[in-house]
Amino acid sequence: MFYYTARSLKLLALWTDFIAFTVLMYGLSWLPHRYLQSWYPALFRLWSKAFVRALDVDLKLHQKNLHPLPRQYILIANHPSAFEDIGIPALFNAHSLAKAEVRHWWIVGRISAASGTLYVQRESRESRKQAAQKMLDEIKAGKNIALYPEGGCKGRRIFESFRYGAFDASIKTGVPILPVFIHYEAQDDFEWRDPQTLVDKIIDFLTTQNSTANYYVFDAIEPEQFENKEAFTEYTWQLYKSWQKKYLE
Repeated sequence: MFYYTARSLKLLALWTDFIAFTVLMYGLSWLPHRYLQSWYPALFRLWSKAFVRALDVDLKLHQKNLHPLPRQYILIANHPSAFEDIGIPALFNAHSLAKAEVRHWWIVGRISAASGTLYVQRESRESRKQAAQKMLDEIKAGKNIALYPEGGCKGRRIFESFRYGAFDASIKTGVPILPVFIHYEAQDDFEWRDPQTLVDKIIDFLTTQNSTANYYVFDAIEPEQFENKEAFTEYTWQLYKSWQKKYLE
């Protein structure tokens, strides 16, 4: 009884803090973009951390890298859940590439757009082309980019090979790929399944029996060692298959 009362009070305090922070972020998001770009992304990272705390998720970063992280990188990760949309920015200073629908999410979409999130309509070839060019522009401007080479939430297991976008950008810019492997211990609760809504997933996160989210970061992969984007993509996909076998099977 005491445990549930204490947890309820804790969640009440965390959600009060998060809602107040969200109101502030939403209000600031209406400022002209030129005023936001130098400081709003940093606030977005703090907001993401507040969101993680409000969901009572035990987000753990496992540093499997033997070498320091590079100054600039293109972060890639598997994409089993909607939680990565806040989990990645809570841990890494990177602008995410997200599906276009995120931009239209109530309140959250406007905040993510103001933070510098890039968007793509996955079914549109023209949108993918525009997103790829925007991503190159952002990388050349010195920013870190985060994206999911599976091309969307494909479930807890990786089956299909990765799309070429991140690896093509890495080869063209010389910026290394930083691989992050994600494992939610309560996979059924965290996995995104259609036709679930964002509210459905928030309820799943709050009621799960195991809230541990493991984010494993490995050494960056330099593009110079590969002849083309196809070889780079295949090599990295095989790494993810080996990590999947290690952590999920």
